Amino acid sequence: MSSHDSSIRVDHIGIAVESVSDAEPLLFALGCDKITDDVVDDRFRWVYYSLGDASRIELIEPVSEESFLTAYLDEHGPGLHHVTLEVADIDAVIETLEATDFPVVDYQEYDEWTEAFVSPRTPAGTLFQLMEYSDHYPESQGLPPESLYVGGHRVDENE
Repeated sequence: MSSHDSSIRVDHIGIAVESVSDAEPLLFALGCDKITDDVVDDRFRWVYYSLGDASRIELIEPVSEESFLTAYLDEHGPGLHHVTLEVADIDAVIETLEATDFPVVDYQEYDEWTEAFVSPRTPAGTLFQLMEYSDHYPESQGLPPESLYVGGHRVDENE
């Protein structure tokens, strides 16, 4: 039971891989379409794929020799890295989580979105990324909203 009033939904799942080019043929065989392909600060490459009209998968591959992702792959091997939840009000969700003793870490505000993470050191054993998109996120990505948002629009536009 939720104790906050913010809309929330699964935005995408992130899968850590050694090589996007080795992993993506499986996604294509499942019917995925590539949405975007980018590198962040020469640390890691992230590639989004859509599946149907409301599912998205992200492959993340290390680019530098030392990063959070190389350490993760060395310890765990390829597989589920995180689940990203799009939230309409990240502060409300964080307040609820912290009030129930689930600490939130790495809160960051960017022009395009605000994000924070719930540690995988919970009974669920999963890293959750909370993400609240800004109004100008689609234009910053150079893609139409229908290709970036689950269902074609931000979660708060469902209310």
